[in-house]
Amino acid sequence: MKIGIFGAGHMGGAMIKGWLNSNKVAPEDLLVRGGKRGTAKQLQEDLDFTLTNEITDFSQCEIIFLAVNTPLILPILNDLQKLIGETDIPIVSVSAGVSVTEMSQVMGSDYPLAQAIPNTPVQINEGMTGIVYAENIAENAKELINQCFYFLGDLVEITDDKIGIFGTLAGCGPAFVDVFMEALSDGAVLNGMDRDMAYQVAAKMVSSSANLLLKTGKHPGELKDGVTSPGGTTIKGITALEKEGFRYATINAIDTIMKN
Repeated sequence: MKIGIFGAGHMGGAMIKGWLNSNKVAPEDLLVRGGKRGTAKQLQEDLDFTLTNEITDFSQCEIIFLAVNTPLILPILNDLQKLIGETDIPIVSVSAGVSVTEMSQVMGSDYPLAQAIPNTPVQINEGMTGIVYAENIAENAKELINQCFYFLGDLVEITDDKIGIFGTLAGCGPAFVDVFMEALSDGAVLNGMDRDMAYQVAAKMVSSSANLLLKTGKHPGELKDGVTSPGGTTIKGITALEKEGFRYATINAIDTIMKN
């Protein structure tokens, strides 16, 4: 399929890498329009997709993604409406700031639209994406959109009122985990472990622990209890985390984002 994407920054670039890494999309099947920062040009030199400045080129695409800053979404939709408004090329925004309802006001209530919130692990095809579809979207358009995201990882349908908390948990969460892994590594280095090995062990531990939860379906508390033997080292470490407000700090981080 021919995929068009506006934007090649953090998220657009991650999606481009993921599609090409999946071996389901060839470089010649990706049409990219970048911005003023030049990140698209730099990425194109490495990945060899098609780069364009002409919006008219997107009329040849089978699906279009908008991975640009929120203020640019509606102006781009206005331009696309003039260009492809009579077609049924699905358009997907990956910006949290513009709802499907707002997009429909530009493109029309029957136009195939969606708003999706991916996270950066899409670049290694292990992303978690939440998606809201336009109310009247046709099944074939929905299937095409889904296929593009299945190349990038997991996809879940959510309601419009849940997109904020989904984006906070799935989108901001990787940064929290990164800080956690860095702190774990610092603790290991403090006690004599080589830095590179500390990062490797911490990352594998986090990855395998998450997979254990997903594959067993067990409650996180049950998995924790399976490691914490009476009077053992693990429960002493957890007690230290609780003393420093580890759970509250994590909950408060999510809540602070949602309140702002």
